[in-house]
Amino acid sequence: MSDVKHAVVAVTGVTGALGGRVAPRLAGRGVPLLLVGRRPERMPELPGAQRRGPAAYGDAAAMRAALAGASTLVLVSGHRTGRRLEEHATAVEAAAEVGVERVLYVSLVGASPVATYVNARDQWATEQFLAGSGIRHTVLRAGIYTSTPAALADEAFVVSGPAHTGRAAFVTHDDIADVITAVALDDGPRSSYDGSVLEITGPEALTLGEAVARIAAATGRPYRFVSETLEEAFARRWRTGMSGEQIETWISWYQAIERDEVSVVTDVVSRLTGRPATPVSHAAWWPAPNTARGVPGPGI
Repeated sequence: MSDVKHAVVAVTGVTGALGGRVAPRLAGRGVPLLLVGRRPERMPELPGAQRRGPAAYGDAAAMRAALAGASTLVLVSGHRTGRRLEEHATAVEAAAEVGVERVLYVSLVGASPVATYVNARDQWATEQFLAGSGIRHTVLRAGIYTSTPAALADEAFVVSGPAHTGRAAFVTHDDIADVITAVALDDGPRSSYDGSVLEITGPEALTLGEAVARIAAATGRPYRFVSETLEEAFARRWRTGMSGEQIETWISWYQAIERDEVSVVTDVVSRLTGRPATPVSHAAWWPAPNTARGVPGPGI
């Protein structure tokens, strides 16, 4: 543990795969933490950490109470609700009102007002809100998670979707968490990352077929990728009971890959952590099949 005196950092999403990795890393470096979320009873017990909440992003009073005393806020993007921008904006405004000095916002590679992936449009809108808010901030655009294809697989370990030759630079949760930690630790009156947009990616851009083949080799499980037409992708998801919004979200995810909107490869991981980005074949964690958010099945 470091002897350096750090400012208090509030971390959201600590019961999830990303925030749940960031918080222990910061605690291990001696950073005092506020763990913020809707389910405090599910939050981890970490040295120097206080559990705060229940606090949803859209609840301004609860967020003010939860964030009081923090200097930096790590804001992990919320789930798609139809009002995600308003919820993010409420959280940022609550943070500013109680004296939070900077926000580290976890966005998506490919964020744009005309992005194919519908979630990336919400992320762009939040980035624009931050840019005009006057608060110090850093945008951390995370690439497509290495674990997502495994979570999308069905019980037979088949991943199916409307993508053929497009590529993505799949990145692990651990690499993203290490980058966020490095930025959070640069916590002086001014950070060299203030105003930056950091695109966090894996070391190479792979097709889904290539990525799934590497997951199969790494896990010893018979994962395989089956390309679908858009019509096949819609019909199969509709038959499983997905809502129209869920179908749109997942098809747009595959199509963003197909259109190479998430294929950029950067040196952010190596530059901020001092080690190479983790290839798909060396990822440390694989979720069970049928556990991607919005997919009917166990773990949803």
